[in-house]
Amino acid sequence: MVSEATLRDFRAGWRDGPLSSTKKLERLRTFFRFAQENKWVKENPASKLKAPKSPQRPTLPFSNEETVRILAALDLYVEQSGPRAKNSARRLHGLVLLLRYSGLRIGDAVKLTTDRINGNKLFLYTQKTGVLVFTILPDFVVRALDAIPRVTPTHFFWSGADDLDGVVSSWRKRLRKLFQFANVPDGHAHRFRDTFATELLLAGVPIERVSRLLGHQSVRVTEKHYAPWTESRQRQIEADLQRAWERDPLVLLLKKGTPELHGKTEAVN
Repeated sequence: MVSEATLRDFRAGWRDGPLSSTKKLERLRTFFRFAQENKWVKENPASKLKAPKSPQRPTLPFSNEETVRILAALDLYVEQSGPRAKNSARRLHGLVLLLRYSGLRIGDAVKLTTDRINGNKLFLYTQKTGVLVFTILPDFVVRALDAIPRVTPTHFFWSGADDLDGVVSSWRKRLRKLFQFANVPDGHAHRFRDTFATELLLAGVPIERVSRLLGHQSVRVTEKHYAPWTESRQRQIEADLQRAWERDPLVLLLKKGTPELHGKTEAVN
């Protein structure tokens, strides 16, 4: 019988960060819940284990200047890669564009298969209601993915057989080296996802649609992570309205205090 104390000792040996530890704990709870449902154990000993506190990571999209430097550094990355690493270096170009313009997490991007792309439409996921969710990739992103050497005929960045976590870790290391070349010291893969989301919000895309593209379970999750950028969008809308009213003929006449217009206004009232 596995006890709660045994699981506490087991968890004490984890050397992962708060987020990874939380994911592990979720899997542990799921396993013992399954065992309980099948009457292998009387109760779920993992249910009482508390998840570690994970500090909220601030949303930090790449600026336009940083994005330009990252894309420019891709050629340098290929040039300085050894013969055996050339193909991976070329694939990095496709991965960077995919991360930036799809909003995918790096794990989902790395395991992308060719059958999920149809023309410029990328299949994201299936909602609980059975509705398929797609996004549209810019044509140059599709061309870049077509041009890179694939790992297999059906996989862009992963063989489909190797350990996915290990492969994702390798791609993270390549991205860190790329960010060094681009002089972006605080760069990491998730910032591409943040950039995807904030650029859509600032372009006026409703947060409900952005949330759907990100695959969040609810709009509240999106609001929690991107609240500062929804505020920026609101300020942007207010500035647009202010400019529009400044050009409105009626507003201009009222500012001038035209007697004839005031008379007509009073008559209407």
